[in-house]
Parts: sequence; C-alpha cells; structure tokens
Amino acid sequence: MTNEEFDKFKLEFEARYKLIGEIRCPYFQEPVIFNAKGLEHLKFMRKHHARTIEEQTVRIKLFPLAQEIINTTRTIQGISHTHHFEVERTNQRSETKLLPVSYYEFVAILNEKRVRVVVKQISNGPKFFWSVIPFWKIDKNNNRWKMNYGNPELD
Repeated sequence: MTNEEFDKFKLEFEARYKLIGEIRCPYFQEPVIFNAKGLEHLKFMRKHHARTIEEQTVRIKLFPLAQEIINTTRTIQGISHTHHFEVERTNQRSETKLLPVSYYEFVAILNEKRVRVVVKQISNGPKFFWSVIPFWKIDKNNNRWKMNYGNPELD
C-alpha cells in the first residue's frame, strides 16, 4: 500500500469512525463511547509516537470486529486498574492530573481472527473504546509469538 493509498484508506476510516458515537455493551449494561481518544490511539502509541503504517492498517481492518465484540460481549477476560497522567479540561484549561484508570479487556474469535478489544475508563467517567489488538504478535527480539506488549496504555 502506497502512502497515498494509506492516507485515503485512513481518511475514509476516520469518517466512518466519527459517525459511530456509541454502542451499548451488554457486559456493562451501558454505552461505550467512540471518541477522539480511541481514534488517536489507533494511530499513535502515545503522544508524538505514531504507529507504523502496517500496524495502523491491521488495527483499522480489525476495527469492525471490535464494534461487534463490544455490541455482543457478555464476558470479560481482564480488568486492570492503575493510575495514569491524563489531560483533564476544566474551565477551558487543560491540566495533566494523575487519575485512576481502568482498562477492560475482551477477547473473541470472529471470522477466524482472534482479537483483543480494550475499553478505557478514567476516574468515574464514561467508558470509551481504547484499542483493538491482533491477539498474537511476534517478538522481534526472539522471533517468538507474544500476546501484546503487556501495557494496555500502549497496546
């Protein structure tokens, strides 16, 4: 895929993503929001550290499965609670604060693809889509299969 083809592919995906809004999740019995944070996380590992074109392409292609998993799942495979510095807007100012963060992980096999979906919640705020991850990766250090980086903030 050339850079121009990838840019077109990514722009079309972003337009579809922005139309989603929210999906009700049977596990939470409440909606999961699809906001700009989740979209940015599909493109960047963290601020100013973009994912490779190949990694972005894989995640974008798996995204429809993430929607289906969130829409149908009734079981959770992992919950992680931590504290993380998050940007919080108050009174038209942005502040970085250390806040409690929860990550909810769902794993499913759909269309012969094993996928992990991460939903994030900051403090007691709304739950929002954070990431879709191909369940297996190859560790570049030893050429062996590994599940993920092990850090939901980066995965």
